[in-house]
This record gives sequence, structure tokens and C-alpha cells, in this order.
Amino acid sequence: MNRVLCGLAANVSLPSELVDRLIVVADAEIAVDLARRADLSHAQALALAARVEESAVSLAYAGLLTAADVDPATQPEAALALLAARAGRTEWTRFLVEDPVVERREKLAACPGLPPDVVEMLASDPDVQVVAELALWTTPETATGLAAHPHAEVRRSVAANEAAPPAVLAALLTGEGLPPAQRCLVCDREEVPFVHDPQCSRLDCDLPPGASCDGSHESTRHETQRMAILNPVTPTDAVVGFVGHPSLLLRWALAGRPDLPVEACARLAVDAHAGVRADLAENPAIDDALIHVLATDHNPEVRRGLAHNPRVPIDVLTHLAGTTRTGAALLPRIASASPDEVERLAASPNPAARMLVAQRRDLPPAIRDALAADPDAKVVKSIASHPGLSEGLLRAMLDRHGVRVVAEVAANPDATPVLLDDLARHEPPVRKAFREIARHRNASAPALLACLADTQARRIAAGRAALPASIIEELLTDTDRQVAEAAAANPSLPLAVMSDLIPRL
Repeated sequence: MNRVLCGLAANVSLPSELVDRLIVVADAEIAVDLARRADLSHAQALALAARVEESAVSLAYAGLLTAADVDPATQPEAALALLAARAGRTEWTRFLVEDPVVERREKLAACPGLPPDVVEMLASDPDVQVVAELALWTTPETATGLAAHPHAEVRRSVAANEAAPPAVLAALLTGEGLPPAQRCLVCDREEVPFVHDPQCSRLDCDLPPGASCDGSHESTRHETQRMAILNPVTPTDAVVGFVGHPSLLLRWALAGRPDLPVEACARLAVDAHAGVRADLAENPAIDDALIHVLATDHNPEVRRGLAHNPRVPIDVLTHLAGTTRTGAALLPRIASASPDEVERLAASPNPAARMLVAQRRDLPPAIRDALAADPDAKVVKSIASHPGLSEGLLRAMLDRHGVRVVAEVAANPDATPVLLDDLARHEPPVRKAFREIARHRNASAPALLACLADTQARRIAAGRAALPASIIEELLTDTDRQVAEAAAANPSLPLAVMSDLIPRL
């Protein structure tokens, strides 16, 4: 029943008086869906927050509670949510900075616009995790001071902060100009030298797998360097020196930076690890010479990465599409292709080229229709969900290619109810097509009823308003809880049934 009430809480047709009744019996799960309602009034938000304390946080984030509604002494989490959204009161910060619960001080440290005296208190907090959270989000001035903090964990957070000054990030990367860190999370808890077992079975242990310290805080220092390399504000000159570093993780982080000079790219292009080469292949920083080198890489992940590079030449991309799985998503270079390039790709004798351009959803009608009549099934699968295709063209696809294109035809936004009915009765059945039909805006009741036979499509179809009310009511008791919840959220659920579902106290 709880999942049914959760579905009911999300039902857009639930009238206000039934929302009131549901609030009275709500638990934490039901409150989650109630708090997301677009029609929830301020009075109902207050009632829900009083009924389920945890809901005050999501209600605050949604703007349904204001500073006048919240007492930080009794609702600290809601107060923190308002502060995070810049909708709280400054005086709350001076109260919350002394909260005995560490996690709340951590949340406060991540809030924007904190007054200087509160920042100063957080920077000297006795719990290093609070200081580290501050370091991750704070201003350039505070980040500069925290870069020299004696605890390595705080420095790691500064390295990830994009507000930190470039010179500070460079110093964290190289260590130059900063005093050595004195502590890290490892030596805070363990006698050094210590290496954390990746298979650690201690339930109270939260050290990262492989964390280690021999007195030099090496694992945290390494993570600080990785964060600095990933930080786009860190100067290029500071990061390129790591192109030949023995650490795979540091080279891997470097490979994705869009500001890499050609020389650094060339060295990474011959890296022994395919993951480094794959991330480099997707990087717009590589030049045409390296693009052609990486196009012949033996690893398919590298070639797939290159296919997603927005600068890859069309001819190289076409070759890649013939030898590598590039995925069903529209590739960046195809998305930016000029009208002349689109026309050439659509007329190419290479079906891989035609398949690529068929993934666009803004093709001129003549090109769209020509690709719909393509003899290659892969091209037709790519074009089948393009808007604007006539029912005649969609049925012709089915006649030529059968089960290979049924699901894609079902996904076409202009598929008619009659066509969807036929697809739902297709023999042999196509399971993926049932899921497409179940979510289609034009699906009729008979088509949706057919979709109920498929486990995954049933969960979608149960929420569709076109289902007969009697069927929706039957689905409320389905053994699959997701189906029952979707049925309860169905806007066509009769009002009397909605009312009967809500217990009366």
C-alpha cells in the first residue's frame, strides 16, 4: 500500500482536498512525492514539514518554505537547505557554525556567501572534514590560505576548487613554495607505514581503497595532484610536466585537458594504457596528424573516443563508423556538419556514412525521405524515429526490414494510433517495441493493453491515461510494485478510487 500511496502522491489529478488527507497519513517515502508536486500550496508545505520532518529539506530547496517558516534550532537541515539556495538568514550561520553535529557544519561550509567571521571559524574547525569542505567551495582568498593547511586532505580540496588562483593550484601540483603537510586521513587513524587493504572488511572504516602513508602522505598527495590536473584553472605549463609521469591516473587526468600543447598530445598518443589514449582521442586539442594516427589504433575504445571528437574530419569519421561501434547517439561532428556535408554523406555509397547522417533529426525532407527508403537496415534504423516521416514510408520500412526496425518505427513521434496498434500485434513480438509504444503519445488503449504483456513495458503503460479506468484499478494490486505505483499515479484513476486508497484516521 505504501508504494500505491507514493504513486497517488505524484498523481497530477489528485485534488487538493485529497492531498490534504494524504499529508495527514504521509511517511517519509510518501512525503518525497508530495514535496515534488507542482500544485502544493504553502499551507500544505507547512503541514507536510510538520508531519514529516525530513521533507522540510526538499520543500526548502523547492522554494515552498521560506526563512520565515524555518527555525534553525529545530529544523537545522531545512535551514541549511535555504542557506545553500541563498534564501536563508545570515544570523543562522553563526548559530549553525557551532552545531555539535559535524555533518551539519560540513553542509554549512559548502554554502555560498558566508560572512567572514563564520568562514574564519569553519577554517579552524576541529574536524578536518569541515575544513576540507570549506576549501572545496570557498573564495580565492580563503583558498589561498588553506593551500598551506597542515592537513593534506584540506589541500586536496583546494586543488579541486575552481575558484582557487592559478598560482596556488600550480603550487599544490608541484609542492613548490608550500610547507610540507603534517597529517593526512591515513596517519590520523593508523600507525605508519600503512597501506589500506582494498578488500578491507572493517565496517567502521571509510578510508579509500589503497590509501597509504609512510610519513609523506603519499596517497593524499597523489590525489591532490590529480585534482589539480583535472582543475581547468591550473596553468597548462604546470600540468604538462606530468605527461610522462609513472602514475597512470595522473596521465589519464591529463589526457582530457583541452589546453594541451601538441607535443604533450603526441606523447600521450603512444601511452601504453588504452584509457589514456581513448580520452586523448576525444580531446579537441589533438591536431589532424594525431587524429589520423589514433584512427588506426588497435583498441576499439580509442577509435570510439575519436569518433566523439568534435574536430574529427568527416572522412575519418566515416571510416571509423565502418569499423567501430560508435553508439546510437548523434556524434558531435555530424551535429555540426554543414548542409553540403550532410548532402554528401546522405548520397555516399558507404552505408556507414549514410547511417551517421541519418542520426540527425533536422534533415531536409528530401534527404530524410531518401534515407527512409535506403536498402540498408542500419541506415533505416537510424532514420526511423525522425519526425515528419509519413505513415506510408514507415510502413514501407517494416515491409522491407521487418523485426529489425519495428522498435525504431514505434519510437517515431508521428507514428499514428493505427500503426502503433499494428506494431503492438506484430508477429513475432518485439519486446523493445512494446516499451516504445507504451510511452508513445499516440498509443491507443488496445495498444497499451498489449504492452501490459511485457514486464518492462507494463510499468510504463500502467501510468498512461489512455488505459481504461477498470484496468488501471486492477493494476493497483499488481504483484510488481512499480506497476502498482504507476497505476496509482495514472491521471485517469477515478476520483472515488483515489479517495478510497487514502486511509481515514
